[in-house]
Amino acid sequence: MLSHHVLFWLKADTTEEQKKAFRAGLETLQKVETVKSMYIGTPAPISRAVVDTTYTFSLLIIFEDLAGHDVYQVHAVHKAFLDEFRGFFEKVVIYDAE
Repeated sequence: MLSHHVLFWLKADTTEEQKKAFRAGLETLQKVETVKSMYIGTPAPISRAVVDTTYTFSLLIIFEDLAGHDVYQVHAVHKAFLDEFRGFFEKVVIYDAE
């Protein structure tokens, strides 16, 4: 099993309508056949020194294995998402774990 956790920091001038479109774009990634499960979230209202709540969206995808992840990375749906929404975010951090 491989988890692919992506944190997105959208640009400060991103409108609520653009945020809704971005989330809908994230939801399209479920169409990639190697995605076993997926969760989209926003920061929880937790105030602890070790918790980062500065990101805008969190995307957690579970793949069966590294090969499934590799298919996802070059998949047309993933590429279309990046083409449409890359300009929305100022920072992305990715954590992949086996």
